Amino acid sequence: MDSALPSTGARGTVAQRIIEDHLLEGRTVPGEEIALRVDQTLTQDATGTLVMQELEALGLDRVHTQVSVQYVDHNLLQADERNAEDHVFLRSAARRFGIWFSKPGNGVSHPTHMQRFGIPGRTLIGSDSHTCAAGSLGMLAIGVGGLEVALAMAGRPLHVRMPRIWGIRLTGTLPEWVSAKDVVLEMLRRHGVKGGVDRILEYHGPGLRGLTAMDRHVIANMGAELGATATVFPADDAVRDFLRAEGREQDFTELTAAPDARYDLDEEIDLSALEPLIAAPTSPGNVTPVREVAGRPIGQAVVGSSANPGLRDFAMAAAIVKGRQTAGEVSFDINPTSREILQDLTLGGHTFDLIAAGGRIHQAGCLGCIGMGQAPAAGRNSLRTFPRNFPGRSGTDDDAVWLCSPETAAVSALTGRITDPRDWAAEHGVGYPELDLPERATVNTAMLEPPLPAEQAATVQLERGPNISALPDFPPPPDTVEGPVLLKAGDDVSTDEISPAGAKALPYRSNIPKLAAFTLTRIDPDYPERAAEVRAAGGHLIVAGENYGQGSSREHAAITPRHLGLNAVIAKSYARIHWQNLANFGILALEFDDPADYDRISVGDRLRIDGVHRALAADAPPTLLVRNTTTGDDYRVHHRLSPRQRADVLAGGAVPALAAQAQRRGKE
Repeated sequence: MDSALPSTGARGTVAQRIIEDHLLEGRTVPGEEIALRVDQTLTQDATGTLVMQELEALGLDRVHTQVSVQYVDHNLLQADERNAEDHVFLRSAARRFGIWFSKPGNGVSHPTHMQRFGIPGRTLIGSDSHTCAAGSLGMLAIGVGGLEVALAMAGRPLHVRMPRIWGIRLTGTLPEWVSAKDVVLEMLRRHGVKGGVDRILEYHGPGLRGLTAMDRHVIANMGAELGATATVFPADDAVRDFLRAEGREQDFTELTAAPDARYDLDEEIDLSALEPLIAAPTSPGNVTPVREVAGRPIGQAVVGSSANPGLRDFAMAAAIVKGRQTAGEVSFDINPTSREILQDLTLGGHTFDLIAAGGRIHQAGCLGCIGMGQAPAAGRNSLRTFPRNFPGRSGTDDDAVWLCSPETAAVSALTGRITDPRDWAAEHGVGYPELDLPERATVNTAMLEPPLPAEQAATVQLERGPNISALPDFPPPPDTVEGPVLLKAGDDVSTDEISPAGAKALPYRSNIPKLAAFTLTRIDPDYPERAAEVRAAGGHLIVAGENYGQGSSREHAAITPRHLGLNAVIAKSYARIHWQNLANFGILALEFDDPADYDRISVGDRLRIDGVHRALAADAPPTLLVRNTTTGDDYRVHHRLSPRQRADVLAGGAVPALAAQAQRRGKE
């Protein structure tokens, strides 16, 4: 790498070293678009079906990455044939394109990928926003839309705007009854759900010595809740110990920051000063000390999910409830995160202790985290070790989900109310459990199917059930975008609210026309019907506040509104992944020059934007004028699209843009 390359102010950091080792295009200047070589990809079943259809549309013969893995961890209820049809399709696509296939029940993608495939210094992208959890191993792991993953599997680089690198120095040691979840909740308490936007979080300092690789996974996973591009930890002795336990010590490479490393931004957390924290409904950013909300009755406590996936997290909950009974009004749910962890829990006697205390053991998967089962009673407080508590994500419209550590969840399950575990321990004379965990994991790879040899893979036919639709084909945008504002959204609208998950909608993730009927119904139940009415007349627009599209990477939140005729969104600001997904599917993502103009627009106003094609030319100024033909007002807006993204939007999306490029090459 050319040492004279202009760079961010960061020097000698782990993130900078990985980026420079994988940089193919661009300058590492914050805000400029760069292209990175991708080593590994992961997809899961809620997003993977579209990725496989995109691979088919791209005419891919075989993946070009070092490792690509398709996990089945979301759609596991199989209440009817639709989920099972997705599984069959995904397995056939994995066999066709040369992809590892993780069968239903093998585990949640993030901890399972960490156990089996994660390698320090490598790049990983995934069609799941919590892909960033692999940063716990010293990887640069980024959650993206499915199309980015498909393109990487086809051998293309990942394009991303260069983030600033935020160094977070950890000192001290976690006190008793405080664990890794409280570290990331402290970050959310300080900075909220937008604090990490356009940043890579890199943890360093002497406090790392007390955090295992799985502890770091907890922190890295919820970097997505801060809006961060990625979270990175060094690959040090803790990572070596983890890989040794997984029988993969040969994959370890030490990767640490230089002694004189410099970061763009600096922060410090004294671990010894932390206390049990909890995120109140309905945002991961609503963080408060547990003691400040203690005493509120609960109806459910759930341990598991990708945010607290380690053996230690379940064993801690088991040790707390051992020999005791959970409160009669509480459903105590246990979501093992991988088959390996469930085996080790059982060998250690922890499964018995959880069941004896009233625990309900579920299969290894995401389940309640994505609203697939375990929905709480309406209006009853549910404590979860999950990463998200957006409204309705649990599967219950009137939910009240709180995010906390396994310690807080387990103790509260015993008392039947939100309880600071320190106070419970003092009242009952209970010491902090000392866990005796195995040095070696029970590695079982029988449910991981390796890629077929190329010759055999070429003969595999994709198996499509009737619920799997074709990838939609969208036309290029008109030069004049005109239509009514069908929806005006507030700040921090999540992709869960744009394209809901849950047991009703999630089985249609492979069927865009059916899934479109759920679009934005959590904000406006009539939106799909009204959008369909004006689609033939030229479509419509949406106006939104700050951080529009936060949360999940699901590209369905762009595709289904596009299917319903959405041409443009005008927002105060966007979450990173959704902003890219909008461009990928030909939707113009605009931002107000003056955020106060947001207040001057009402639902039903007709907006007109002239000269769209000219504004999207590669060298044109990124500014446009929006005329409100209902009120006569004008608003100045701009876009942040790179020349590459401009070409995609002008073509109607990235897939038709690539098809046009291929056609031109064929003529040449």
